[in-house]
Amino acid sequence: MSGPLQIAVSGISGLIGSALGPFLAAGGHGVRRLARGREARGETDIAWDPAEGRIEAAQLEGLDAVIHLAGESIGSGRWTNARKTAIRESRTRGTRLISEALGGLGMPPRVLLCASAVGFYGDRKAEEIDEDAKPGRGFLADLCRDWERAAEPAARRGIRVVHLRFGVVLSKLGGALPRMLTPFRLGLGGRVGTGRQWMSWVALEDVLGAVHFALVHDTMAGAVNVVAPSAVTNGEFARVLGRVLRRPALLPVPAAVLKLVLGEMADELLLAGQRVIPRRLQEAGFRFRHPDLEEALRFELGVSRAL
Repeated sequence: MSGPLQIAVSGISGLIGSALGPFLAAGGHGVRRLARGREARGETDIAWDPAEGRIEAAQLEGLDAVIHLAGESIGSGRWTNARKTAIRESRTRGTRLISEALGGLGMPPRVLLCASAVGFYGDRKAEEIDEDAKPGRGFLADLCRDWERAAEPAARRGIRVVHLRFGVVLSKLGGALPRMLTPFRLGLGGRVGTGRQWMSWVALEDVLGAVHFALVHDTMAGAVNVVAPSAVTNGEFARVLGRVLRRPALLPVPAAVLKLVLGEMADELLLAGQRVIPRRLQEAGFRFRHPDLEEALRFELGVSRAL
C-alpha cells in the first residue's frame, strides 16, 4: 500500500499506541481512534466495547487498515485466576470482535495488524527461534496462541492479517524500563535470578518503524517478530544498563523472592526467556535504527557517552 491511508487504531492510549498515533499522523495518514464507551468523543472516534461485544462496524467500512493494540496489561498485578481471565478475555474477545466485524463488511480494510508477543514461544532457554517456531507452554504461550487465532475471521475474508509479536519494548515513557531505573540509579540494580534467561528487546522507535513497514508492505503476513536482531541475556542487560547509568549492577534479585512476591508471573515474565530473531523483517529489508542495546538505551534515556 502507498499514499496517505485511513487507519483505525485500538489501544491508542497505551505505550505503543500513544506514540504510534502521532507517528502515523505526521506521515500524512488519517488516524481514527477505536475508543470505549464514553471515551469516544471526537467525530472521527469509532466506539466499541469488547466486553459487551459492541462495535460501530459501519465506521470501519472503506478504511485502509486497522491496527489492534488494545488489551489488559500483563505486568500490572499478580496473576490470580481472575486476573488471568481478564487478561485473556481482553485480548481474545477484542480481537475476535474486530475480526468478525471486518469480515462482515462490504469494503473491508486491506490489512489488520494485531498485537501479539514473543511469549508465544514459551521458555526456550538459549535456543535461537524465528517465526516458524512452534508455540511453547504456559499461560503466556497459550494466551498468544488463542489471541492470534481470534483474528481468523478476518483472514478468511481475505484481509491480510499480521501478528506483531513484540519483545520487551524499551521506552522511558512506560513499560519495563522505567521500573528498572530507580533501583539502578540507587546502586541497587542487578540481574534477575541467574541472569542467564534471554531477553528479546526492541527500541520504541523501531517498533514504530516495524509497524509502519508491516502496514505498507503487502508481502508481510502472518507472524512477524518485532524484536531487535541482538537479544541479550538478562545479566548482560543489567550490565549494559548499569554502564549507561554509570551505576553498579551487582545486586541480583533472587528467584525465590520473585516467586514469593509475584508467583506464576515471576516464572513466565521475569525468569523465563526467549532468544528471538526478527527473520521476516530482516528478509523483507527492514533496517533497524537501534540494533545495539547500549546505543538504544542511551538514545531512549538521553545519556551520552563519557568523553
